[in-house]
Amino acid sequence: MHPAPIHLATLFARLARRICCYNRLVPGGAQPENHELLAVATDAGTRLDRFVAAHCPELSRSRVQELIDGGLVLVNGKPAKSSQKLHGGELVTVRAQPRPAPRAEAETIPLDVLYEDDDVIAINKPAGMTVHAGAGNTSGTLVNALLGRGQSLSQTGDPLRPGIVHRLDKETSGVILVAKNDAAHAKLSETFRQRAIKKTYIALVEGRLAEKTGRIELAIGRDPVRRTRMAAQRKTWRGAAISNPREARTDWRVLATIGNTTLLEVQLHTGRTHQIRVHFSALKHPVAGDTLYGAVKQMRLGKVMMPPLARNFLHAAKLGFAQPRTGAWIEVRAAFPGELHKFLEKLCAAAGEPRSQIDAALAAYL
Repeated sequence: MHPAPIHLATLFARLARRICCYNRLVPGGAQPENHELLAVATDAGTRLDRFVAAHCPELSRSRVQELIDGGLVLVNGKPAKSSQKLHGGELVTVRAQPRPAPRAEAETIPLDVLYEDDDVIAINKPAGMTVHAGAGNTSGTLVNALLGRGQSLSQTGDPLRPGIVHRLDKETSGVILVAKNDAAHAKLSETFRQRAIKKTYIALVEGRLAEKTGRIELAIGRDPVRRTRMAAQRKTWRGAAISNPREARTDWRVLATIGNTTLLEVQLHTGRTHQIRVHFSALKHPVAGDTLYGAVKQMRLGKVMMPPLARNFLHAAKLGFAQPRTGAWIEVRAAFPGELHKFLEKLCAAAGEPRSQIDAALAAYL
C-alpha cells in the first residue's frame, strides 16, 4: 500500500506553521518570548488553550491559562479566551513573558545566634523551621530570618539558598553554620567535602541497643518507591534497588537507657540526607517521633501512654569547624531543647527510673 497523498496546500500550511513556530525574541532574557503559531485546517474545532499547550510543550497547562487570562495570547492580533475554538488559518501569538528569578525575601523572625564573626554565623535552629525555600515552603525559613536581620550572606549558587553550606531537617533542632561571604562559603564547602567538620547530635531511639558503642556503615540513596524518603543500601522495597547510593558512616554511644528507649550521642562522619534517621531505622531502632522512618506515633511504657512528640527527637548539639579565614578551631554548642528534656522526664516517670540520670547523661549539653 502507498501512503495517502498529501495535498499541496496542507503541506504548505504545515511548513508555514513550522517556520512561524517559536519565533523567540529574548536578548538577555529581558524581552518576552513570542511564539507565533499558524493554525491549519486540521486544527479546526480545537480550543485555544489546548492548541497552545500542544504546540508549546515547555509551557505547563496552568502557565498557558495564566497567559491567556493575562491577555498575552492573541488570535489574529486580538486577546482571546481559553474556550475560543479555532477554524484554521489563524495566527496565534503567545507572549510568554519570562518570570523573574525567585529570590529569598527578608522576614522578621527571631533567631538564637550562637556565634558570629566576619565570615560565619551559627544559629540554634528550632524544630519546625525549614532551612531554605523549597517545594511548599516559601517563607518562614532560616534564610528568610537571616535576611530579615539585615544579614549579609554569600551569593554562591542558588539564590534561594544564600549562605547555606549544610542543612538540618525541618524537625531537627540545633547548630547550623551559615557563610557570610563567597570566600567563606567556598572554604566551608570544601571543609565539609573533606569531612573536617565535627558534628555531634543527641538522639532518642526506640528500643534498647545491645552494645554501648557502635558504628553504622550503610550507603544511603533515594527510596525507589517512596521518593520523599531515603533508604539504606541493605533496606530495599520489594527487591528494588535504591537510587544513587552514597557511602555513609555514623558512630554512636549510649548515654542512658530509659524504659524501652535509648538516649544516644551520635557523631556524623558524612552528611547524607536524613542520615541518622535512615541508619537507625535500618537497625530497627527508629528515632523517636520520626514516623516517616517507622517510629510509632505515640510511645507506650507498660500501661502508660506517652504524649506524642510534635517533632523528631534529634538535636544537633555541637559543631566544630576551622574558621575559614584564620584556621582557628571553633566549637559551637546549642543547649538541649526544653521540650525534649521534659519528654525525657516523663519517660523516666513512666518507667519508674530516677530523673537524675538524665542530667548526668546530658551534663555536657544542658
